[in-house]
Amino acid sequence: MTRIAARLEQADEVRIVGPGTDLTLSVAGRGFNASAGRFNMPDGEVFTAPVEESVNGIVHFAEFPAVYEGRELSGIRLAFRDGVVVEASADSEEAFLHEVLDRDPGARRLGELGIGCNPGVTRYMKNTLFDEKMDGTVHLALGQSYTDLGGVNDSVIHWDLVKDLRTGGRLEADGEVLQEAGAWRI
Repeated sequence: MTRIAARLEQADEVRIVGPGTDLTLSVAGRGFNASAGRFNMPDGEVFTAPVEESVNGIVHFAEFPAVYEGRELSGIRLAFRDGVVVEASADSEEAFLHEVLDRDPGARRLGELGIGCNPGVTRYMKNTLFDEKMDGTVHLALGQSYTDLGGVNDSVIHWDLVKDLRTGGRLEADGEVLQEAGAWRI
């Protein structure tokens, strides 16, 4: 994870591509944390606070439902323009999705890009502390960012949404494929 974090700290732009997903965001000047057992158990992720106004594109969280405040939402789709969610839909609980996005202006921005790196977590469990660590996934958190990594977004929410890249997805840094179909290339 230290190697992955070091490579990403050299990057300006990250691109996430997968079924229904093509999202770019800047990480220029932001720090990355290789989280290896100091804060969570299990652990195993690399994360940062993306440049707030840089997020553009579409992400579809089709693989796993998202659980927030005891509600389960499936098929969340978010479209970002200049860092703000401008379109949002879900296959279930769509009204609740909009309610969460409308809590404050920061709820429509990303506060975290996380990359799961734990090969021991292999299946979705409806427990974010496990699910976001799955090797071959990324998670994007709406809301509050990590100020210690350079983030400035403020919000009452921090909601991690997990995207599986193991079936046809890839993660790029400045055009270089770092991970494809869940397999690391660096």
